[in-house]
Amino acid sequence: MILNVSGRTDIVAFYTEWFMKRLEAGFVDVRNPFNKHLVSRIFFSDVDAILFCTKNPTPIVKYLPKIDKPIIFHVTLTPYKKNIEPNVPDKSEIIESIKKISKIIGADNIYIRYDPILLNDEYNLEYHEKAFARVTSLLEGYVKHIIVSFIDDYKNVRKNMGVLKYREFTKDDYKFIGEKFSNIARTHNMTVQTCFEDETLVEYGFIKGECMSSEMAYALTGKKYPRWKARKEGKCECVQMVDIGDYNCCKHFCKYCYANYDEKRVQDNFFHHDDNSSLLIGHIEETDIIKRRQK
Repeated sequence: MILNVSGRTDIVAFYTEWFMKRLEAGFVDVRNPFNKHLVSRIFFSDVDAILFCTKNPTPIVKYLPKIDKPIIFHVTLTPYKKNIEPNVPDKSEIIESIKKISKIIGADNIYIRYDPILLNDEYNLEYHEKAFARVTSLLEGYVKHIIVSFIDDYKNVRKNMGVLKYREFTKDDYKFIGEKFSNIARTHNMTVQTCFEDETLVEYGFIKGECMSSEMAYALTGKKYPRWKARKEGKCECVQMVDIGDYNCCKHFCKYCYANYDEKRVQDNFFHHDDNSSLLIGHIEETDIIKRRQK
């Protein structure tokens, strides 16, 4: 299996010590988000590769040489200020960590996610053009691939409309982003793509690609994996992965987040996190049903 660490919360930023203890223990437990008493037990001996998804990779950099698995990193690097991303560290620190990771795992195995793009009076098209140019300039030689996405109408997004104040994209907006970003990425020897988006922007120079394609997974592991079936009417071509995170656990509190929608619950979950537990949040209970997951 390919382990996703994690699309549900930023384990790297806030729970790296827990993850490394689970790696040392040889297994991790994950509650079913729809049935809290069903627990999947994942043994790292069944894991073929790990995809780390994070906004702040710094905590795990020093541990990477200890992880004896093929690794892919997706680092979200956006140009927003504290009004949108209250607790994300300074972007210059994140960029330095990206460079360190690139030297360890190789530029082909680290992707930057310029994700999501939102448009309002402050963060307009010209702002994004300059920000994207700066990111690609600073990371030239360290990163080869950029993934772009656009803000979606999540519960948390609707709740934070007073802050986000975003407007809908027009065809001209997509054309501007497609042409400008393609040219900028090409200048810095990078590809740019969308994933899981209706607007692929391939007509403007974006490549067609996935976050975790079957070709990439095969190159990493020598194995073939099924496509992720439960994804938006089949529009996602990524291979199936297993997530070990939990929702409402990330303290970045980004106003556009799809995985957080209750900041009080985030604080409660963080309080109930134990680095020594096999679960990210809480502990195994007597009524839990534990089943080994192998794929």
